[in-house]
Amino acid sequence: MNEEIKVVSKFLILDDDQRCHQQIKTFCDENSLIPLKVQADNVMSVLKSKVDLGGILLSENFGADAGAGIRLGHAIHAVRPELPLFLRREGCQHLDDLLPHDQRVFASAYMIGNMAQLRVALDESIFSFVYPNVLVRGISELTTAALESQFIDMKAEVEAPYIVRDKLIFGEIFTLIPIENNWCRGYMMLQSEERSLLELVKFDRTHVSADKADDFRSLNSVLGEITNLIWGAFKNRYAGAASTDRNLSQVPIVINHLHRYISFGSDNPQLCFRYTLTDKSHSEARSLVINQKFVFNLNWNPDDFSENATSVEELVSAGELDLF
Repeated sequence: MNEEIKVVSKFLILDDDQRCHQQIKTFCDENSLIPLKVQADNVMSVLKSKVDLGGILLSENFGADAGAGIRLGHAIHAVRPELPLFLRREGCQHLDDLLPHDQRVFASAYMIGNMAQLRVALDESIFSFVYPNVLVRGISELTTAALESQFIDMKAEVEAPYIVRDKLIFGEIFTLIPIENNWCRGYMMLQSEERSLLELVKFDRTHVSADKADDFRSLNSVLGEITNLIWGAFKNRYAGAASTDRNLSQVPIVINHLHRYISFGSDNPQLCFRYTLTDKSHSEARSLVINQKFVFNLNWNPDDFSENATSVEELVSAGELDLF
């Protein structure tokens, strides 16, 4: 399985000029962006719904009149300041003519006739981290194996991995574990909804007794065990010992439960995977969605990344292979 895995990013497209739509769509297709449309009247409600996004492409004339996009940019920045806004302009491809308080809202400007400039801006803000293909593929493989080992008669499917810049928490149950070795330092998160997990425990789809389903601690232990399994598999699969530097830097992690928000003290993009577990025997049964996020906020050096290669002799010794 050596096919290239493309890491994508979901973008909100706020542009009602039909003449530009095809060029924007082509640009998104060529640059690993998943474009999402929304009507002008629904923009703020969509953003307040906490949908995962990598950024927003916004026309300066989106909406009622000229300059309406800039005013909308201020409103968007107020509710989702972590999302980079890229402003499509008609007369110039810079922000220099805007007032300073307007300039601060946008990550960059571009014109439909020079999309190459937008590509550069995306590389700087969204795709600034290069994730090795073998790492991305391996994470999905080992996580799928861990999930299917803990959910009985359930099949795990993973969507295309994607990058986000927001800091939103999905669901009610959340685990967090440090990830440290000589090429990266950061955290892995698993997030899920309590109700869906509760139903799987009640219907004996986990290793937790069904009569303990109403104890939230049992639900926590399910996701906690999966987190440990993934981290253990991650350590075994990818070379590199944990750093022995005792003066490692740290930054505070800030969690705001009311707004389902978590900050790791950096603006680094997060590598995300979304898994859906479905019942093999009963297709109508409730599915479970688990969001997995990696943030390498303390160190990221993919040049030192490597994958442990398991030899035939090791597999024979472990009993996984027999000589014919």
